[in-house]
Amino acid sequence: MFRRPPAARPRTRAPRDPSRTRGALLQAAARRIHEAGFQATDLDAILAEAGVTKGALYHHFAGKDALGYAIVDEVLADLTREKWLRPLAEADDPIQALIAIVRNSPLDPDAIRCGCPVNNLAQEMSPVNGAFRERIARLLDAWIRGIADALARGRRRGFVRSDVSPDDAATYFVALYEGYVSLAKGVQDARLLASGQAQMVRYLESLRPASPRGHGRGARQAG
Repeated sequence: MFRRPPAARPRTRAPRDPSRTRGALLQAAARRIHEAGFQATDLDAILAEAGVTKGALYHHFAGKDALGYAIVDEVLADLTREKWLRPLAEADDPIQALIAIVRNSPLDPDAIRCGCPVNNLAQEMSPVNGAFRERIARLLDAWIRGIADALARGRRRGFVRSDVSPDDAATYFVALYEGYVSLAKGVQDARLLASGQAQMVRYLESLRPASPRGHGRGARQAG
């Protein structure tokens, strides 16, 4: 999910860019934490990967916890918006959009090995750090709310069964998605996640009415 940038070619010293430095710290920290967990991630490793000094880190963040909070509030929130919320907001048919997202979710070894960064932090830090717990809860609520709102719109437009509770369906779907990603990470087997994706698509299709209005009209695809 977090790709390492290509090795930079040697170049002359560039002018300082505080925004770029802060972004480099966030991305490097997000990659390291996704791979190893928050508590096991060493600040020196983050600094080395970002190519910045400890002074630059403390210029932008009060410490490691503050850096972690910013990862949730900014990096993971942006990922959630781009993968889930924006495609759903743009889609006419939310079920088709969700199916496209599920089918486009990666099955490569890195994705299986590291799992979901949101769920990883939730499992590791929510029991021991209230500030992490509150931020992760807000992020999960925004994710579920975005799906629920899209399903509610879809229900009004005839794409979703009238007896479906958008809140319940959205919560169940997120739990289903996160559960399969966690199981696949636990056994390091992409086949389990591939099977889970098929089950998620089957569940989403079950939310359609018997004769959905406009089904197949070419709803926008999620990326």
